[in-house]
Amino acid sequence: MKPIHQFRTLATAIALALTFASTGVQAVDAPTPQAEMEKQKVVFQVSASDPKIWNLALNNAKNVQQEIGAKNAEVEIVVYGPGIGMLKFDSAVASRIDEAVGDGVKVVACENTMKAQKLSRDDMLASAGYVPAGVVELMKKQKEGYAYIRP
Repeated sequence: MKPIHQFRTLATAIALALTFASTGVQAVDAPTPQAEMEKQKVVFQVSASDPKIWNLALNNAKNVQQEIGAKNAEVEIVVYGPGIGMLKFDSAVASRIDEAVGDGVKVVACENTMKAQKLSRDDMLASAGYVPAGVVELMKKQKEGYAYIRP
């Protein structure tokens, strides 16, 4: 083989090696197990007195769990203001709240709203959780990387 052909062959081989080394490995990297295990986090705001909105929030929470798997999701519903009726013991969606909590959804009532409406924990569903301030809970969750949804 002539020296010029040897040089071209070597140059081509080096160029191909550099191309594969810089891009080929990156293009076929599989996701790391840690990335696959990272939970998706979402917080829903319910501040409306309309039971249609309550049902929509519960449907959304259930859909998230069904789509990505309950074990892969952290789902919270924060209820405050006019929406507080959603968590009263006589709520139109009481059985759905209990079901959602049983499925791992955290459903919390704003204690500021409860105080303003003169409600006690005895007035609320046993499955409800509590936070001092609903709006502050939403702020904290967003800071922690939760997706924010207001149905």
